[in-house]
Amino acid sequence: MIAVIQRVSRSSVTIDGHVKASIGNGLLVLVGIENADGAEDIQWLASKIVNLRIFNDDAGVMNLSVRDIGGDIIVVSQFTLHASTKKGNRPSYLRAAKPDVAIPIYNQFTETLSREMGKPVQTGEFGADMKVDLLNDGPVTIIIDTKNRV
Repeated sequence: MIAVIQRVSRSSVTIDGHVKASIGNGLLVLVGIENADGAEDIQWLASKIVNLRIFNDDAGVMNLSVRDIGGDIIVVSQFTLHASTKKGNRPSYLRAAKPDVAIPIYNQFTETLSREMGKPVQTGEFGADMKVDLLNDGPVTIIIDTKNRV
C-alpha cells in the first residue's frame, strides 16, 4: 500500500455535485492498493497514520498526532499512486490491484483506521470520479509505502 498523507485545515470529497465527505483539521489520505497488500499492511499503515506526529504542539513543534488533536481523516482510493512511468509517456498501472482485490482491502483499511481513531473515518467512493478539495496545512505531505517499512 502506498499512502500520501496531507495535513489539512479542511478537506472535502464531492461526487456528482454532492459532498460525500468533509472535515476540518485532520488528514487527507490518498491510498493506492496493490495485489501483494494484506492484513499486515493494513494494520501497520493504519497505526502509523493515526500516530504520526505531524501536528504542532503549543511550542510550534510537530509533536502531536491526528488522534492527539481530535482531528478527522478522509480516505480516498487512488490507484494512480502505483503508476509506472519508466517507459514512454503513458503511465502503466499494472501494480495497482483490480477492484475485486482492492475494494475489500480498502474497506478493511478504513475500518481499521476508524478503530485506531476511536471514531468514524470519512471516505470517498471507490472507483468514482471524485473532486477532492483541500487546504494543505504547512504544507505537510508524507508519503508512506508499506513495502519499505523494514
